[in-house]
Amino acid sequence: MQTGKIALVTGAGSGIGRAIALALLRAGYSVVLAGRRLGALEETVSLAGADGRRALAVSADVSDPVSVKALFAQTRTHFGRLDLLFNNAGVFAPPASLEELGFEQWQAAVSINLTGAFLCTQEAFKIMKAQQPRGGRIINNGSIAAHAPRPCSVAYTATKHAITGLTKSASLDGRPYDIACGQIDIGNASTDMTARMEQGILQANGSVQVEPTMAVEHVANAVLYMDSLPLDANVQFMTVMATKMPFIGRG
Repeated sequence: MQTGKIALVTGAGSGIGRAIALALLRAGYSVVLAGRRLGALEETVSLAGADGRRALAVSADVSDPVSVKALFAQTRTHFGRLDLLFNNAGVFAPPASLEELGFEQWQAAVSINLTGAFLCTQEAFKIMKAQQPRGGRIINNGSIAAHAPRPCSVAYTATKHAITGLTKSASLDGRPYDIACGQIDIGNASTDMTARMEQGILQANGSVQVEPTMAVEHVANAVLYMDSLPLDANVQFMTVMATKMPFIGRG
């Protein structure tokens, strides 16, 4: 199957980013896989099998404006346009109480989780406004943390709350140019990053509990649905979570 669509996925070397990139390739997209570790990106391409022929792995640091500009320039040169950006690259700061979190740890989370998404959105806007047919879609990876924090997660929580503001502003500013922007808030998708939940994770009441997870493929299917809509329709916000995880009633 060939959709003819061109997508760019950040953080595509592992976890949710890898799952999304593989799902898009299976669905017939051509996909730019971006991340800091080229070897991990190339592993994602190899996992795609024959569909990997439509993939382009690009080493990029989303927190660096020069690197981001080069990433999108390479995308435009190689594929000629961009139809979908999935802003996924992100990091957790080490668990720490608010007053003990180091400035460098705070700054790293802000630079990658928030500034990185902004820089990529900015470059995507430039391409999508100028191309013919005009427009495209941007989907931001929010989090349950965009709504409700976990204990000792101030940097991650603050950046994910800010992603919601970025999503709303991009959605508004993109309207005149047929650029649709939405956000998917993911709860406990089973990846390497959620493996620690199998040993138990700190809860708001001070206890440590094992939390339910869900298959990451459900997230990939949700993103495919969001991008299946025409540009005059948009999933503004979607929450996909393990049914029994602590969110409703958290805290």
